Amino acid sequence: MKVTKVVIPAAGKGTRFLPATKSVPKELLPLVDRPLIHEVVLEAARSGIRDLILVTAEGKEAVQRYFEKDPALENFLEARGELGFLKQVKAVSGMVRVSSVIQDSPRGLGHAILCSRELVGNDPFAVILPDDLIDSVVPCVAQLADLFVRTGKTIVALQEVPGDQTHLYGIADGERTDPGVYRIRKFVEKPPPGSAPSNLAVIGRYILVPEIYDLIEGVQPGVGGEIQLTDALDRLAVEDEVYGLVFEGLRHDAGTRLGFLMANIHYGLKDEELGPPLLRYITDKIAAGGT
Repeated sequence: MKVTKVVIPAAGKGTRFLPATKSVPKELLPLVDRPLIHEVVLEAARSGIRDLILVTAEGKEAVQRYFEKDPALENFLEARGELGFLKQVKAVSGMVRVSSVIQDSPRGLGHAILCSRELVGNDPFAVILPDDLIDSVVPCVAQLADLFVRTGKTIVALQEVPGDQTHLYGIADGERTDPGVYRIRKFVEKPPPGSAPSNLAVIGRYILVPEIYDLIEGVQPGVGGEIQLTDALDRLAVEDEVYGLVFEGLRHDAGTRLGFLMANIHYGLKDEELGPPLLRYITDKIAAGGT
């Protein structure tokens, strides 16, 4: 079965980026010349997914508005002859069909996904975390969706991380069935240092079956007092088959200040216009000892 829907949780407060996120949702912080959420929605669109379900919060209406048509802006750009910008603005509203639901309180990723139940229905669906950026030739979600078509089972994105960082992630444990593919037997959310069952970290990309909703409903608050998706996946791994895919691509954790800066540098260097002068600037800075 083809995956046609994607859920993007976007209800967080973005406290790591205060005071900027006091007035600007974290998802709209700029990645070079477009917001973070644009990049992950573009990944979904390039994966053939056209139905976007945003899980937002009160006061974050700007996230949904970003994907809506803006006739006044389009008319302004057309009158000025800014046809390049006009094309870009129109492309944003044409990428996906958007619907949204409000998460009334921040109760964890599992709860955020549960909020999307009525809009998703009984179809398999993708989940993308908007501050996990993955630059790859084949979109990461498309890589997962391809494995889903072959297995018909829940798929999670995996990345090997150093042993001293496993406590920062949900960790998957299982056996390899094919190159880069694991049958997952157990999930552990942010295990204490030194206790992780593997170094396979779950990254913010999932293909989920609708049965996950019932399992999330049965989850009790876990790490951080939140309803963790990892706990529901752990139960699903016992009741059904769950697979993990070590994806191909370069990931940036734009949910941290350093990761956000590194992502901007990476995507800036890839820009045909900005890349060469940005590289010269960085090189000169290094040569001058960073001053």
